[in-house]
Amino acid sequence: MPSVFYYTLGCKLNYSETSTYQRQFEAQGCKSVPTPTEATICILNSCAVTEQAQKKCRQELHKMRRLHPEAFIVLVGCYADLMLKEAQVIDTVDLIVARHDKRRLAELVLDSLQGKAHTPSCTAGDENYFPAFSKGGRTRAFLKIQDGCNYHCTYCAIPQARGESRSATIAEVLEQVQAIAEAGILEVVITGVNTGDFGKAHHERFIDLMRALDTIEAIQRYRISSLEPNLLSNDLIDFVAKSRAFLPHFHIPLQSGSDAVLRAMGRRYTTQRYAERIAKAREWVGNFFLGIDLIVGFPGETEADFEKTYHFLEELAPSYLHLFPYSQRPDTPAATYPNQVPPMIIKRRMEQLMQLNAALQERYTHLFINTTQKVLVERISKDGVAEGHTENYLPTKFSVKKAQHATIVPVLLTDYLGEGIVAGKEI
Repeated sequence: MPSVFYYTLGCKLNYSETSTYQRQFEAQGCKSVPTPTEATICILNSCAVTEQAQKKCRQELHKMRRLHPEAFIVLVGCYADLMLKEAQVIDTVDLIVARHDKRRLAELVLDSLQGKAHTPSCTAGDENYFPAFSKGGRTRAFLKIQDGCNYHCTYCAIPQARGESRSATIAEVLEQVQAIAEAGILEVVITGVNTGDFGKAHHERFIDLMRALDTIEAIQRYRISSLEPNLLSNDLIDFVAKSRAFLPHFHIPLQSGSDAVLRAMGRRYTTQRYAERIAKAREWVGNFFLGIDLIVGFPGETEADFEKTYHFLEELAPSYLHLFPYSQRPDTPAATYPNQVPPMIIKRRMEQLMQLNAALQERYTHLFINTTQKVLVERISKDGVAEGHTENYLPTKFSVKKAQHATIVPVLLTDYLGEGIVAGKEI
C-alpha cells in the first residue's frame, strides 16, 4: 500500500484536519512516513491567511517535488480553494482537493493513483460539515467544532476559502471527544473559524456545548482557541469561571485599537465594548491568560490610529500579542482601498508592537512567579527536563522528579526565562 507524508501550515483547524486525513489513509491500509523522500503520496494542507503564508505553500510544494520527483503531490486547504486556477498550473501538484471534497480526500487520492479521473472544484458541491480532530501520541487534541464564517470582514479571504458558517451537532462533538478521551488525551483545544457561532443551523448554542463537554470527566482541561469579542457573553464568562475543566485562558481577536480602523475592517465592536468585555471576564474569572490577534498597517491606518492601538494595548495589558502585517487578499474590499500603508511603515510598527509584546509577556508572567501551578507534562527530554503549560497557558520547564508524560503535576514557578517561558520546580 502507498505511504503518505503530511505537511501542515496555518492554524489549529488545519492540524485537526490533517490528523483526520491521516486516519482516512490508515483506514485504507496506508502507512504514515516522516519525510517526503519515503512517501508515495505527499499531502500539503495549506494556508492563505497572508501572502507570506501562500509563498510558504509554494516553497513547500517545490521542495517536495525536488526531494521526491516521483511522489504524488496533493494540495488541500485554504490556498487550494483561494488559488485554484493558479495552483492548477503549478507543475508540482498532481491533485487539488477543494473544501467540498475534504471528507473523501483519501478516496480521491487513491483513485487518482489508480488512474480514475477526478476534477474537484471549489464552486461545486455542498457545504456539508467535515468533522475533524487530532489525536495520537500527544497530550493535547485539537477538536474542530465549526467551520466557515458569515462575518465577511473587509480584509479577510477565509469566508471565500472555507465557505459559510456551519458546525457539528452537540451529539457529534461529544462522540468525538469520547474517542479523544479513549486515547488518553487530557486536554482538548476547541477550534473553529468562528467558534462562538457554533450550532445555529441545529438550533443549538456554544454555551450548551460547553456545558455538555464539561461533564466528560476523562478530559481534564478544555481551552477555547479563539472567540469573537461580540460573542463573549456574560453567560459564557460565568460558565468558565465556575466550570470543572474550562481553563482561565481566552484568545479574543482585537485587530485594531482604533475605532476608525475597526469600522473600516467591518468588525462588530468598538474598543470600548472590547475593553468592557475583558474587564467583565477579569472580574469573574480572575487574571486569566489573554491572547490577542492584531493586524498592523490596515489601509488608511494613520500614525494617530497606530498610537491609539499602542496605548489601548498598554492599558488593556494582554498576556500575548499575535501580530500580523496587513496583507492584501484577492477579491476582498480592503485590497482596493486607497491609502495602502507602505511596507517600511508596517515593518516599523510591527517592531514597536513586538517590543511591547515582550514587555507584556514578562509583566503577566511575573505575576505568577513564586506561585504553584498545575502543569500538563507534554514532553520530557533525554536529559530529564519536562515541558508543559499551566492552566493559564504559561509554557513551563522543570527538572523531572516523579512526573511522567501526559500527567498533570504541581510546579512552583521560580524564574522567568524570557519569551513568555518560565522555569519551575516539581512539588
